[in-house]
Amino acid sequence: MRICVVALGKIGLPLAVQFASKGHQVVGADVDERVVDRVNEGIEPFPGEHGLAERLRDAVASGRLRATVDTTAAVREAEAVVIVVPLFVDADGVPDFGWMDGATEAVAAGLRPGTLVSYETTLPVGTTRGRWAAMLEAGSGLAAGADFHLVFSPERVLTGRVFADLARYPKLVGGLDDASALAGVRFYEAVLDFDDRDDLPRPNGVWDLGSAEAAEMAKLAETTYRDVNIGLANQFARFADRHGLDVMKVIEACNSQPYSHLHRPGIAVGGHCIPIYPQMYLWNDPEATIVREARRANAAMPAYAAGVLAAAYGDLTGAGVLVLGAAYRGGVKETAFSGVFGLVESLRERGAVPFVSDPMYTGAELEAEGLPAHRGESVTAAVVQADHAEYRALSPADLPDVKVLLDGRRVTDPAAWRGRRHIVIGG
Repeated sequence: MRICVVALGKIGLPLAVQFASKGHQVVGADVDERVVDRVNEGIEPFPGEHGLAERLRDAVASGRLRATVDTTAAVREAEAVVIVVPLFVDADGVPDFGWMDGATEAVAAGLRPGTLVSYETTLPVGTTRGRWAAMLEAGSGLAAGADFHLVFSPERVLTGRVFADLARYPKLVGGLDDASALAGVRFYEAVLDFDDRDDLPRPNGVWDLGSAEAAEMAKLAETTYRDVNIGLANQFARFADRHGLDVMKVIEACNSQPYSHLHRPGIAVGGHCIPIYPQMYLWNDPEATIVREARRANAAMPAYAAGVLAAAYGDLTGAGVLVLGAAYRGGVKETAFSGVFGLVESLRERGAVPFVSDPMYTGAELEAEGLPAHRGESVTAAVVQADHAEYRALSPADLPDVKVLLDGRRVTDPAAWRGRRHIVIGG
């Protein structure tokens, strides 16, 4: 099969490599010439994705994968087109379709009869049918459902473990019509492998959800659930702080029976997914008060953490505070919507002098993100913001002048900090 993957980012490139590994001919299209050149050289353009370097090198060397900046030409030769272009929302939660509109227009210009088009970017409900179908028709002169197939099939993977997640989780597909859905199911069955799982209500594999709208809602629902769950856990943590309780003991007790699945509280909720997709859901459903309040609760956690530190340390005016971890998640070199930004701002508002370090970033890289890199300045307090594995063995020997450590992710060993103030959120 000849496949075009549009956008070779942290999801799109692993997808292209996966498709090529199944023996298909894949062309990846991207507007970034640097990315295209690196892919054609068989070199991963970004680090951190497990197994990508080797698989990419093999796919390019075998001739099954190449990259181009000409999306329209790549689509013209494809039997299936998979679009994984980023979609952003502004501060008010309004989607910005600019990049996806441009990609859709480029796809439409090369679209041929019989082609399958699959959108994998998370979308507000109704976007595939109400926006993309019309744009593809207008740009191609073809009729969606009659001349070409159109489906929505959300990516459900985490960066750093994309290949494992592709096999672990069912692939959801929703078509514009029955014929599109059938084409989508057959396509994904030909490009993916699935783990055997006995914990699912039906066999693992490609699941047809019956409509593009159902598939769009499924992705928003699963990520919004996580945000709401974490928001509840964070509110429990704040209550536990007021009453001298250890919230994790409470949560572990609750989760010992099958009807409670409380997530872990923490200093922040970051990344491209959990802070963003609930806002897309709210764009569809502005009366979803539970979703809105959970988002507010989670967005407030960096400021709350700064308050917890101040309560333990005392007046932070002039105090050097080291924020450990710029990344939004441990082991991932990505700062998208990371809690580090809100935490640094909140520490400054309390008069502290914050610095940031991260084992995955150089000082120059942190400063390029607008963060104050730590270059040996004196610090007397520290906050663990990201759960990097390197912090598990953190001790006073690493931070000899630190009087108070706030572990916002519960990754450090409290016993290692005897004689110093070691605190957690909800503890």
